[in-house]
Amino acid sequence: MKQFILTFLSLVATLAAVAQTSFVTAKDGHFVRDGRPYYYVGTNFWYGAILGSEGQGGDRKRLCRELDEMKRMGIDNLRILVGSDGERGVKTKVEPTLQIRPGVYNDTILAGLDYLMQEMGKRKMVAVLYLNNSWEWSGGYGYYLEQAGAGKQPRPDDAGYPAFMAAMAKYATNERAHQLFYDYVRFIIGRTNRYTGLKYTDDPAIMSWQIGNEPRAFSTEALPAFEKWLAEASALIRSLDRNHLISVGSEGSWGCENDYASYERICADPNIDYCNIHLWPYNWSWARKDHLIEDLGISCQNTKDYIDKHLAICDRLNKPLVMEEFGYPRDGFVYTPGSPTKGRDGYYQYVFSLVADNAEQGGKFAGCNFWGWGGFARPLHEQWQVGDPYTNDPAQEAQGLNSVFSCDKSTLRVVRQQVNRMKRVK
Repeated sequence: MKQFILTFLSLVATLAAVAQTSFVTAKDGHFVRDGRPYYYVGTNFWYGAILGSEGQGGDRKRLCRELDEMKRMGIDNLRILVGSDGERGVKTKVEPTLQIRPGVYNDTILAGLDYLMQEMGKRKMVAVLYLNNSWEWSGGYGYYLEQAGAGKQPRPDDAGYPAFMAAMAKYATNERAHQLFYDYVRFIIGRTNRYTGLKYTDDPAIMSWQIGNEPRAFSTEALPAFEKWLAEASALIRSLDRNHLISVGSEGSWGCENDYASYERICADPNIDYCNIHLWPYNWSWARKDHLIEDLGISCQNTKDYIDKHLAICDRLNKPLVMEEFGYPRDGFVYTPGSPTKGRDGYYQYVFSLVADNAEQGGKFAGCNFWGWGGFARPLHEQWQVGDPYTNDPAQEAQGLNSVFSCDKSTLRVVRQQVNRMKRVK
C-alpha cells in the first residue's frame, strides 16, 4: 500500500508539472516555450534511457543525480538515443540493445526510457530523441540492411571506414530497410509512458523527434534517394505526432557530401521544423592530434565559416538553427577526467559566443548541445567494456576523449557562463 501511495503521489506531481509546461514550438525562425523565446545551452546524453533502466547498465540513482546536476547548471535540453539495435556482445557497439530484431523489443530499456522522460518532465527539461544512426555504434543503418536481407555488414574496426561507408551508402536505396525503420518509428511514437500515463505524443518533455544521428548518404550518387528517405520519414512522424517538432539530426553539408544545395532541400521540407549542424575540428582534420592548442585558431575560423553558410540557409528558410554536436579533444589527447582542457575550453567559449552573439541580435542561431555529458562517471578502461560506467564517449571511441565530467571545472565554468548569457536573451 505504501508503494502504491508513493507511486500515485509521483504520478500526480508529474501530471501537475506537465499541466504547467507547454510544447516547444518553432515560429518565425525562433523557438518558443511557455509563451517566451527559448534559447538554450544543452548537451548530449545518449545513454540516458539505459541509465533509466533496472537491467544491465541501469543506474536510476546516478541518472537522477546527473539530471539534478545538469538542471542546477541551467542545462535543460538533452539529446538522447532512443535505443540501439541488433545483437549484443559486439565490440565497439552500445549495449544492452533495445531493438533485438524487427518487432522484438527489450522492455527493460523501454522502461528506462519511460523513467527518463518522467524524471526530465519533473525537472522541466526537454529531450531531443533520435531514432536511427548512420554509424555502427548503436546499430542503425547496418542493422536495418542486415535485417532487410543485405547480408552481414562491415564494421569500421574490422574493415576500415572506407569499406564501411561504401556499404552504408546502400541504405538510401533499400526500401525494405526503410520499411523496417518505419515500423520501429510507429512503435516508439505510439507508446504510452508506464510511469506517467502520458502518451509520448502528449508529453511536453519531448522537444523533438529526430530521424537519426548524423544521417548520411555516404555517396553523391545516393543523395536523391537519401533526400527522398528523409522526406518520407519526416512525413510519417508528422502523421503520427502533431505536437512535437521534427528534426533531421544532420551534420550540415558535411553530412550531405558537402552539397549545400542538398542540405537546403532537406531542411526546406515543411515537416522539418528546424535545422541542425555538427562540428568536429579534429575529426574533420582542422586540428591535429599533436597541435590541438596551435590549431585552435584555424579551427575557430573554419567553424565560423561553416556556421555562417548554414545560417544563411536558415535565414532563407526562416527556420532556427541548432549546433547540436561539437567537441574538441583534451590537451595532449589524453583521456583522464580532470586533465587539462585549455583547447577544449577555448573552442567551447568561441562556439558559445557565436551562438549568444547571434541570438542577441535576433538571429536564427537558437541553441547548442555540447558533446557531451560524462558527469559523475569515471572511465575504467580506454576501450569501453560491459559493466563499465557510461560516459558520453560511445563504445567505439576512447573513454574520456570528448566527455565533460563533473571534475572538469574549467570547462563547466565556461558552460555556466554561457548558460547565464543565454538566459538574458529575449
